[in-house]
Amino acid sequence: MSDESTRDSEPFRRGFRGLLPEHIGVRLVSVEADLVVAEIDVTRELCTAPGLMHGGAIMAFADTLGAVGTSANLPSGAGTTTIESKTNFFRGGIESTTLRGECRPMHRGRRTQVWQTTILNPEGKLVAQVTQTQMVL
Repeated sequence: MSDESTRDSEPFRRGFRGLLPEHIGVRLVSVEADLVVAEIDVTRELCTAPGLMHGGAIMAFADTLGAVGTSANLPSGAGTTTIESKTNFFRGGIESTTLRGECRPMHRGRRTQVWQTTILNPEGKLVAQVTQTQMVL
């Protein structure tokens, strides 16, 4: 596990290049051992019904944050993959707004880590809560 409380988020941003997180517009705000914060704009391309963000896009956003959080806590050379994810949706992400994701660890073990991501709308209201388990590779 990392003993640094704050990590440089640039390596994670570079790792997004050409991949899904970059394609959907995930922007890391901060990466710490106990908190990953990011934003995503709700664009028309991420919507399912006119004006509402697709649930899969919300889940992909949260999955990215859980993977970043886990990676920020891994020893050098280790990797991670999601093995389970559960999402509760509370309201829609509205087109032309920005959602904020805040991801915190619930468990950081040697073989698995569990992270919970809270996704908020611009008014600070809960859009979704995602709990995921990451396997340490």
